[in-house]
Amino acid sequence: ASGYGPVFEEQPSSLLFPDGLTEEKVNLGCRARASPPATYRWKVNGTDVRVEDEPRYTLVAGNLVISAPQRGRDSGSYQCLATNPSGTIISQEASVRFGYLREFPPDERSPQTVYEGAGTVIPCQPPPHYPALSYRWFVNEFPTFVQPDRGRWFVSQVTGNLYLAKAEPNDTGNYFCFGTNSMEFTTKSVFSKPNQLTVQPDASPRKSAPNIKVRFPSDTYALTGRSVQLECFAYGNPVPKLRWRKVDGSLPSKVVTSAEGSVLLVPELGFEDEGMYECEARNSEGRDTFQGRITVQAQPEWLEMISDSEKEISSELRWRCVAGGKPRPSIRWLRNGQLLASQQDRIEVNNGQLKISSLALEDSGMYQCVAENKHGTIYSNAELKVQVQAPDFRLNPVRRLIPAARGGQVMMKCRPRAAPKPTLFWSRGTELLSNSSRVTIYADGTLWIQNISRADEGKYTCFAENFLGKANSTGILSVRDATKITLVPSNADINQGENITLQCHASHDPTMDLTFTWSLNGVLLDTEQDSGHFHRLEGKETVGDLTIVNGQLGHAGTYMCTAQTVVDSASASAKLVVRGPPGPPGGVVVKGINESAVELRWSRGYDNHSPIGKYSIMGRTRLADTWKPMRTGPANIEGNAESAHVIGLLPWMDYEFRVIASNILGSGEPSMASQSVRTRQAAPTVAPSGLGGGGGDRHELIITWTPMAREYQNGEGFGYILAFRNRAAPNWEFFTVPNAESSRFVYQNDSLSAYCPFEVKIKAYNSKGEGPYSQIALVHSAEEEPTVTPRRVNATSQSAFEILVSWDPVQHLISCPLPLCLHPQIRYWRQNEKAAAADRVRTAGLESTARVSGLRPSTLYYVTVLAYNSAGTGPPSAPTTVTTKKPPPSRSPENVSWRIDGTWVTVAWDHVKALKNESAVSSYKVLYKHEGQVALKVQDKSKTSIRLPLPQDNGYVVLEICASGEGGDGPPHEIIVSRDSGEAGADCIERREGWGEGRR
Repeated sequence: ASGYGPVFEEQPSSLLFPDGLTEEKVNLGCRARASPPATYRWKVNGTDVRVEDEPRYTLVAGNLVISAPQRGRDSGSYQCLATNPSGTIISQEASVRFGYLREFPPDERSPQTVYEGAGTVIPCQPPPHYPALSYRWFVNEFPTFVQPDRGRWFVSQVTGNLYLAKAEPNDTGNYFCFGTNSMEFTTKSVFSKPNQLTVQPDASPRKSAPNIKVRFPSDTYALTGRSVQLECFAYGNPVPKLRWRKVDGSLPSKVVTSAEGSVLLVPELGFEDEGMYECEARNSEGRDTFQGRITVQAQPEWLEMISDSEKEISSELRWRCVAGGKPRPSIRWLRNGQLLASQQDRIEVNNGQLKISSLALEDSGMYQCVAENKHGTIYSNAELKVQVQAPDFRLNPVRRLIPAARGGQVMMKCRPRAAPKPTLFWSRGTELLSNSSRVTIYADGTLWIQNISRADEGKYTCFAENFLGKANSTGILSVRDATKITLVPSNADINQGENITLQCHASHDPTMDLTFTWSLNGVLLDTEQDSGHFHRLEGKETVGDLTIVNGQLGHAGTYMCTAQTVVDSASASAKLVVRGPPGPPGGVVVKGINESAVELRWSRGYDNHSPIGKYSIMGRTRLADTWKPMRTGPANIEGNAESAHVIGLLPWMDYEFRVIASNILGSGEPSMASQSVRTRQAAPTVAPSGLGGGGGDRHELIITWTPMAREYQNGEGFGYILAFRNRAAPNWEFFTVPNAESSRFVYQNDSLSAYCPFEVKIKAYNSKGEGPYSQIALVHSAEEEPTVTPRRVNATSQSAFEILVSWDPVQHLISCPLPLCLHPQIRYWRQNEKAAAADRVRTAGLESTARVSGLRPSTLYYVTVLAYNSAGTGPPSAPTTVTTKKPPPSRSPENVSWRIDGTWVTVAWDHVKALKNESAVSSYKVLYKHEGQVALKVQDKSKTSIRLPLPQDNGYVVLEICASGEGGDGPPHEIIVSRDSGEAGADCIERREGWGEGRR
């Protein structure tokens, strides 16, 4: 039959329904794919649901709809059964449960009294409910909910009880238990009658050790993938601190504890989370502990399932299903929804094994393997079809045309549909075939002919027969010429990076297509990639040459060329040797370590068919990632060597080494790095650099240097030895600085004179000894603040924007003695400003004049000069005053005109008259340059005209003309004068703000 049995596409799911919600309906889904379509019925608690007798039940397609659901009548476990002519399957169980929450009883609750500092519990005594509630408590009025208060209060989500670790007087009040039931459709909350709590004050509350009152179960069973929550709470004064641990291992990193530690949550349980867990409560008076075990279990899960099977009548069926789970699931079998038990003669049920012998038609049907433990039930479904039919070749006839190569072999299959198995035999023409030296007929009907010749061509017919009938199917064997390799590839060797072509030609039957494939060491090569190393040039069909481009060491090996048609193939192979740089040496070991040398040993790597000529050694320290060539003994390491000394190393330094082999074709890959080794310690061999210093506070000598890098320290216990003396004294003073990072030393002595020269030298030391001294440096002690005042300070105005300040050079004698020029500092401020806001200009020590620019025109300035050095500034001179000149003329010369006279040009302009607030015009400045020149030439003219030479060629002259007074230069008027091309005149382009318009 072409149909098939039911296959579930939707199965009912468990649901929780609010009790009393009669206007809603319970809908249990069920849908199966089947041909012909399935019909449906339902069971509740193993009993058939009689839809036709109960008007509240409706079957919509396969779904069961229950109207006005009631907890007492409709709670239970439901299963859907889907049936068609092929058989019946039964769905997974779906529970229908009703959620409810009754009111708290109206009875008054007994008041409770507790002494200050003691612990207590207020019971919740929740009303009947399903499923579990979430609990909170409020005090005196809603919604003043009880808070944990640093772990004093705790609400158990198991019992709903409210626990108090240590009572305080302000805890007195009325407490209400507040329970909430949350479901998909609705949420309901109820609260209890008040629980009156009175705390009796105590002037000196008694302290007490922890006493655990909320204990999680001694044994907790939970499912993999779910979460488990453990509660723990203790009385005690002071309030105990709670801590969790896993007795037989460490706490999983995924666990979460509440802020006060009273709840431990282990999410997404796995079997590794099993074990004994401990809660510890501790305070200053003692500790208490409680332990409980978490046992992780698992719902059934399929490891091996059954699948649909078609079997011939009278044959044997073997099915096997395997399920995992904890506890280990039990397995039972169903046929068409009914329990299948062993029958002595034919059926054998052995847990997950089902065996049915001598299959009959009535064994067809829907089978289910059911695995079950206390956590759930799973189903694996399959259909068994027991076949019975006469032989039929329509779906799988003998191949109509069967080509075969002369001298080769051919296989003809005979696969009719038939049940029971038919008897099969072959004929060639009218000749019945039987087994011989060249012909073999296998039990499954396959015909095998070897060493084929032209005489084997013809019609071959397979005959099939069983007790229901007979059938046959015929194919024609066509014998073709055999494929042969006519030009075999030759063995070859190349250097790495070279190209080579391996030839391969073949002959074949011209009526068939020929293809070539190549393999390297048995692995098929991809010759289609344009960017790859292997290419086949398309061309003549019988030529299959392979070109290897940029041959690499990994391309060496056995290449096999295969020429193939649909009926046969021929192969030939050749070996390719690729010569290249050596492979990496192996096993680099460091021996004989001393302060500056080690011995390296290694084993030879593969020479890649070219003798190793030499080795080189690379090294690096932990201070640098870069590998560098190392000095060795001998300097040149021969190719037959397997050891060498590395010399010139730094003491007390961590090194890694690797070895590189080379031959005439280049250097190979480096070896693996050796283990890191540290050279032995030695005394320092170099002196610190950058010795200098100076400055600081009074009576100080500051010496500075550059800290020595790690690679020059040579050992542990590293530091510096400083030696210094007054240049006039015979004896040195020595100080030790025991820190490798130090770069500064301050020597303080009240007898130390200011700015005295000291000779200073420095050397390094470590636990192995001392290094050499550095060269002597001259360092001065700290200067003193100047005490002298510059004299004869004078300021003169130079222009509207600049003044010139002069003074007598300042010196003061210090006790070394050494005459010292101090650095002058000029301070200046406007008439209406304060001296504290003065601007400053500093000058070099030997200067006695300085210009101050950037000033305002026609402005009175106060100027003072003082001396400064590294220690500070001295007293200022008495202020002197200076007034800047009026600003320069604000207008540029106008009505500029010019006249050409041979190779000269005369330029004239109108006199510029200054405004009242501007300095009078005393002269005119003319700046000019020829085309191509950079430097400007300046002429100062009192007249309003100037005569200038023109360039010899057709170049131009650039001129700038400005009026000048004692306040400075005014804005320029710029023009460009050039010869007319071919004329005796000249062109002039006038510019003021950028390029102007040409004038004649």
